[in-house]
Amino acid sequence: MHHRQFVFLTTSLSLNTVALAAATPISDPRCTCYLTNGTEPTFYKTHRFFDFRNLTQFASRSIPEIISSPEDTSSAPPTSSFFTSPLWTSTWQAQSWNNSKSGTLNGDATILMINSPNNIYIQPDNGSSSSDSPPKTHLAMRTSRQPTFQTSSEFQALSSTYHYLSLRTLARTTGSPGAVSAVFTYRDAKSPADIQEADMEMLTRGPRNKVQYTNQPSYTTGGGQGQGGDANLRATRNATLPYAKEWTDWAVHRLDWTPMRSTWYVDGQQVASIAFQVPRDPAGINFNAWSDGGSWSGNMSIGSEATLQIQWIEMLYNTTEKTTTRRDGTGAQLDPRDSAAVNKEECRVVCSIDEASETRGAAVKLWGDDESQAGVLVSAVTCALLARLGVLWVLVMTL
Repeated sequence: MHHRQFVFLTTSLSLNTVALAAATPISDPRCTCYLTNGTEPTFYKTHRFFDFRNLTQFASRSIPEIISSPEDTSSAPPTSSFFTSPLWTSTWQAQSWNNSKSGTLNGDATILMINSPNNIYIQPDNGSSSSDSPPKTHLAMRTSRQPTFQTSSEFQALSSTYHYLSLRTLARTTGSPGAVSAVFTYRDAKSPADIQEADMEMLTRGPRNKVQYTNQPSYTTGGGQGQGGDANLRATRNATLPYAKEWTDWAVHRLDWTPMRSTWYVDGQQVASIAFQVPRDPAGINFNAWSDGGSWSGNMSIGSEATLQIQWIEMLYNTTEKTTTRRDGTGAQLDPRDSAAVNKEECRVVCSIDEASETRGAAVKLWGDDESQAGVLVSAVTCALLARLGVLWVLVMTL
């Protein structure tokens, strides 16, 4: 007769103890999924990296002049050939919409706001980065108050099928009071109350060490934020940046959108986590710099401007679009909550971008190899996932 005895040992581990022991550099095509670190480790299928630090061939010799005509600003051409190249057009598109609707302005806006491709450009870096290898260029997004309108900028992903992601960007905001720079997921709806959005906003009228994090909508039934409504405190956090930083400093801003919550980090430090009304359906991704004279953004003085500057964007994500999600060619979705995904051959080779400290945009292998190791990987997935949660459960079975 066989007797089974189970012994569970619990021990606290640092977030990276197990991963560092096994992590080895790997090329992205060999990875079949990625596992994040943080307070809610999650599996993702696809890794993308957009680097704006060495684009001198696309940089403007001088900052593009602001188009002063409301009629011409939305139809402006791209500022450089970079924005017509596949490096950009395969994923992103500049916006040219305005906030006018049926002869009035949306919400409590007091000034016409018009997005223009002319306000998105590659700018030579002024050497302000604290990095040992300062970037040569960065992407800039501008908003500026003109006498009769506000010229602004937004770009968004071509796809609206992102379904959970970990998005990181090295960015900063500079400029005058009265503007907003933001990074957010967005799913539109007929009713504002049904919009799904997880966003990060820097308000230049506010304290420089504060950032607003929200699962939208952030208002009660009494009205909208910026429209006389009360903020729903379950949906939003006004957080202090860590390490005595301000939003004028370069910092890595990160959003982890998972099925259970939206969590934001700055330079690796968690600053906000919101489980209330987490976006649940596939969405797009947006970056913008804007103002409309309303109560949320504030009103910029005529001739003043603000800029969102970006060195790079890195994303891990899942998507409902069957043709682009999988590296193994099957076209199936990965459930980010499924820690036993390896049973279905979803995660034969599990990688990480968090442990790849040497080169931004690179990946390292955490575990996995070929099909012959599939049985071993089931235990590896469970142990490594739990280790990332801060606790390792070791099961010893004797027969």
